[in-house]
Amino acid sequence: RNEDSSEKAPDARYNYAKCPKDIAERQVLLMDPMLATGGSAIKAMEMLINQFGCKEENIMFLNVVASPEGIETFCARFPNTRVITSAIDECMNEHKYIVPGLGDFGDRYFGTN
Repeated sequence: RNEDSSEKAPDARYNYAKCPKDIAERQVLLMDPMLATGGSAIKAMEMLINQFGCKEENIMFLNVVASPEGIETFCARFPNTRVITSAIDECMNEHKYIVPGLGDFGDRYFGTN
């Protein structure tokens, strides 16, 4: 996401996308540790649908922790995709971080700050 924007929307770039040639005929698990604003998940869904031909109803979105706002935004855009999460936290703060959340997942995973 673009940390410089007030809405923390995803920017236009992505690093890499490679899927099996027959992914459009498969059930797809889209996984992201956190669902905050929903922007990155929506971008990934658009890519799966528009670039790889996946059907929305064949995609399941899984995450560890989510904000109510992110779930609402994602489900409004993709009502036929099942969302599975292990926890729904209270809200997002003014910086669009999940509260109480678990901190920056990338920092935790890679041991950085």
